[in-house]
Amino acid sequence: MLSGFYTAGSGILNQQRNVNVIGNNISNSQTAGYKAQRMVQSTYEHNFLTRLEDGIYHKIGEGDPAVYTDVVETITDESYLRETENPYDMALVGEGYFNIAGNNGTYLTRNGNFNIDAEGYLVLEGIGRVQGRNGSLLVKGADYSITPHGLVYNSEGVYVDRLLISKPADGTQVKKIDNGMFTAEQTDIVDVTTVYQNHLEQSNVDMNEEYTGLIEAQRALQACASALKMVDNINAKAATISSIS
Repeated sequence: MLSGFYTAGSGILNQQRNVNVIGNNISNSQTAGYKAQRMVQSTYEHNFLTRLEDGIYHKIGEGDPAVYTDVVETITDESYLRETENPYDMALVGEGYFNIAGNNGTYLTRNGNFNIDAEGYLVLEGIGRVQGRNGSLLVKGADYSITPHGLVYNSEGVYVDRLLISKPADGTQVKKIDNGMFTAEQTDIVDVTTVYQNHLEQSNVDMNEEYTGLIEAQRALQACASALKMVDNINAKAATISSIS
């Protein structure tokens, strides 16, 4: 009977995590540059009763079909651009991310919904200052301009710097932060990405897909809860019969 508890219980836990991931996608559907996430499931039998040798999994025992969250993957597909009337807005076409200097390090993001602070620096509000290749970008006012190659000129027409666009280096660890932010241990500069001023990249969240996935996850959660209740009832009856005999 204990195997039934483990199977149903792991299903409840994983479907609740799936609901959380989908809910986060839905809540960020209007966040510029946000990249949707998907939960990847695996099984205890595969991960704990197999060994990886020469790129092949070899079975070394038997186990219960309990599942757990293996990883939450980020879908990095680009989305469409929306033209705005805000000169501080930027969008990228091609690979790479903006670099934002925050209090706890440098963040990577596709969110180009920028503004200007009291000192004239280009900022992503609530996060930090937008970075050029030589440091924070001082644009001074709304009349600044940026070329498709990322060359930044301030409101006086003076060249400031080139926008720093980078991507996580191959094999480096990438951590997802709230609101579409990432951190990476090592990054590589990207030179070929095109920059569009007065544009914002929209999130790549497909609301039809998210709502469908949410309904499926909720129904699976309810099914696992019902199964857990049934196993509990069977276990209680078995205990009663055992005590009588």
